[in-house]
Amino acid sequence: MAFRTFDPATSVPDLSRRSLFRGGAGLAAFGALSTLPLGRQLLAHDASEGWPNVAALARRYLSEGKVANLFVTFGWGQEDHAHTVGGGRLSLDGSKQVDENSLYRIYSMTKPITGMATMMLVDEGALALDMPLYEVLPAYRDMMVQIEYDGAITPDNLVPAERPITIRQLLTHTAGLGYGIVQDGPIVEAYTERGLVPGQVSRLPIPGIGRPEAVDSLELFADRLAELPLVLQPGTKWSYSVALDLLGRVIEVASGKSFDAFLQERLFDPLGMESTFFRVPESEVGRFTDNYAVVNDKPLPIDPASMSVYLDEPAFPFGGAGLVSSPRDYDRFQRMLLGYGKLGDRRIMSESAVRTGTSNILPDTATTDGTWVAGQGFGAGGRVVGNSYGWGGAAGTLASVDYDLGLRAGLYTQYMPSESYPMRKEFLAAYTADLEQMRQQRAA
Repeated sequence: MAFRTFDPATSVPDLSRRSLFRGGAGLAAFGALSTLPLGRQLLAHDASEGWPNVAALARRYLSEGKVANLFVTFGWGQEDHAHTVGGGRLSLDGSKQVDENSLYRIYSMTKPITGMATMMLVDEGALALDMPLYEVLPAYRDMMVQIEYDGAITPDNLVPAERPITIRQLLTHTAGLGYGIVQDGPIVEAYTERGLVPGQVSRLPIPGIGRPEAVDSLELFADRLAELPLVLQPGTKWSYSVALDLLGRVIEVASGKSFDAFLQERLFDPLGMESTFFRVPESEVGRFTDNYAVVNDKPLPIDPASMSVYLDEPAFPFGGAGLVSSPRDYDRFQRMLLGYGKLGDRRIMSESAVRTGTSNILPDTATTDGTWVAGQGFGAGGRVVGNSYGWGGAAGTLASVDYDLGLRAGLYTQYMPSESYPMRKEFLAAYTADLEQMRQQRAA
C-alpha cells in the first residue's frame, strides 16, 4: 500500500510548527513504580514474553497502520544490550524492519544530553550551577522582562530583570526565556524574524509558517536572543524554552570547543554512540526512519528519509532538539546514567555530576504550578519523578532511567504531533501493568 507524501496544499491549515512540537515533553519519567521489589532474573527472559502488555500495544499500533514502527527498549543495570519489544518498518510503504540500530529523530531527547554535557563542565569548575550567565556571555548582564506575559515588546511593557540568569535556571527551564513552540504574540514573531529557530522538521514548508531560516551559528543565536526580552522573571517559574540551545553556546565558550565537537569527544566517542548525528551521513540513509505528520488520523510522510532535512548540514547544532540517534546509542547514554557516570568499567562522567544532574535542581524561588511538570522535579534537561529521570521528543520518542528499579527504558516511533495518538499514556499503563505482573510473580 502506497502512502502519499505530505502536501501543504491539501493538508489542514493548523498543522503548524507549534502543533508539531508542543507534545515534546511526553511521559518520560516513570517514578510511580519506583518501589516495586523486582529482581534481575525477571528481565532476563524473552522481552515480548516479559512485557506482554507493552508487546500487545506495539502489535495494535502496527497492525492498525497508525505508525510505521513502535520499538521499545528495556535495559537492566549495566547489561550490555537492552531487551527489545515491538518492531515495524522504517517506512509504512517499505519492507525493511527496524532494529536497535535504526535511526530516529529524537528531538527534545537531545536536551538531557546537552544537560549532562553542561554538568561535566560544572563538575570540572569551568561552570557553576549558580554562576550568572553574564560571566560566560556578557550580553546577558542587563536583561529586560515582559510585564504582560506574551505581550508587546515595547518600553511600557518591559522592566529590568530582578536577578541574573544562572546556569541552574538554563538547565531547568526557569531562566525566563521563551520558545517559539510555546509562546504567542509578538515574541514569536521576533524570534522568527531574528532566525531564532532551534529545530527543523522537513525540507517541505510547514503550513502557516513556511520554512523559517535559522541563524548560522550558536554565537549569533546567543547574541540575537540576548537582544530580546525574557517572558518571565528569571528563577520564578518553569517554562519550556530555548535554554538548552543557549547552553550549547555556553558549552562552547566554557570549553573552548565547538558544541558538537565537545559532545563527540566527551560523550559520543567514549560511549560508543556511533549512530548519533546532527546530520545523517548519506551512507546511513538505509537505516533512517521516515517521519510522519498525522492529519485527520492518517499518517502522511512529512520527512522521508531519502529527502530528509537531516541529510542537510543544520544551521547550527541544536542542543534542544537537533539529534538523530539509534535505540542502541541512546540506551548506552542511559546505561551510563544508570551507572552514575560509568559504562561498564569505564568512567565517562563523575558520579557527583550524574547524581546532581538527574536530581531535582529547580531553584527554590521557582514554581511549577500550572505547567507540564506541576508537582514534579527537574534536573539537567529532564524531568525528575522520585528517583527517575528522563524526557521525550516531539516525534513520539521518550526515555527514562529509574534508579530504584535499576531500569532504563526507551520508546521509539516517528509521528507528529505526538499527541495525535494516546500512545505515551497507553505505554505508561502497559509498562505499569507488566511491572506489577513481575512483582506478583516474584511475590509468589
